[in-house]
Amino acid sequence: MPASIPAIDDDVFNRDAVLNARAVDDRLRELAPVVWLNRENIAVMGRWEHVSDGLREWENFSNTSRPWHDPNSVRPEILLTDDPPEHTRVRAIIATALSPRAMKSMEEHFHKIAADQVDALMARAGQEIDAVADITAPYVHKVLPDIIGMPDKGREQMSAFGHAVWATMGPMNELFQEAMVGAEPLLEWAAWACSREQLDPDSLGMQMYLAADRGEITEQEAHLLVMTILSAGADTTVITMANAIRAFCQFPDQWKALQAEPKLLRNAFDEALRWDSPSRMAGRIAMKDVEIEDYVIPAGTRCGLLFAAANRDPRKWTDPERFDIKRDLRGHVGWGYGIHSCVGRTLAQLEADALLGALMKRVDRFEAAGDPQWWITTIGHGPAKLPIRFYAR
Repeated sequence: MPASIPAIDDDVFNRDAVLNARAVDDRLRELAPVVWLNRENIAVMGRWEHVSDGLREWENFSNTSRPWHDPNSVRPEILLTDDPPEHTRVRAIIATALSPRAMKSMEEHFHKIAADQVDALMARAGQEIDAVADITAPYVHKVLPDIIGMPDKGREQMSAFGHAVWATMGPMNELFQEAMVGAEPLLEWAAWACSREQLDPDSLGMQMYLAADRGEITEQEAHLLVMTILSAGADTTVITMANAIRAFCQFPDQWKALQAEPKLLRNAFDEALRWDSPSRMAGRIAMKDVEIEDYVIPAGTRCGLLFAAANRDPRKWTDPERFDIKRDLRGHVGWGYGIHSCVGRTLAQLEADALLGALMKRVDRFEAAGDPQWWITTIGHGPAKLPIRFYAR
């Protein structure tokens, strides 16, 4: 007979848990291969082997339902809430628009904005700044809506919109209620800014509507895809680049190593994604009884696959708490895995190539100037504020 899944009564999504997310998630991973959360009535897995299997085996763990799923939430309901064949049909549209060849034409814009921003930043060398508010967020919040083709009006609301969207991925607790205050105008702005009438005719966003004109997707699906690019592509990149800077403060030898071997820049960005993933978990629903070592997850169970814990699993990674830009990163789940792996990976990598590359040429070293202030949302994870100092080369 299968063993009973170990159960806990802890609230792993309250404010204290968010502030200590690394320790909370790692404890869940070490407690057992599968842990039942009594408060949420879900099963979670945090070991790399089971998380990567769960992400890959969509027939066992479906995206069509998940913990706390609300089809009426502010989050665009497409792509991440579909399985094949619907997922395959829709993903093909966005994958073509975000292909390496298509993104190549945007590289020059990314590098120009990054160079201009870093040039202006040099006047503040030696001063305390916020790496999020002064480096990573202004860059992403400029280049992402630029390539989507959005108007300038309302872009200052991107952080608040992203916070509301991420809140919908977790339980409807106190943090969710806080995030929903004032969310309706944010959704209205995003819907307006991502509409066909507002987009640049030569933009990435307009490619979604042109696919609708060809009959490949519906007009409504095109609108949802543009909003998905906006909501999924901003915070994750802002946070991951901020985490890279945080890592270079803690591991200054790695910044020097990167300057000595600039070709490792992309591996450094991926290592930041592994070292402290911007998403704590992905939600799924078990479509049949699934065996996980000595346990069985019953069909119909809503599940959480703990990305961040899996990316720090010592069964997979040697010295997982160390940030190492030369690490072999094959298998890390920061980009997801399988059919639902991040379709915007090339876009995020090109953004990081430009901004971190510009910093690499001009910054001698980074230093922490205080403790990070964590993003207070249940599923997204990372610094909302990151006080640092940098020194010019």
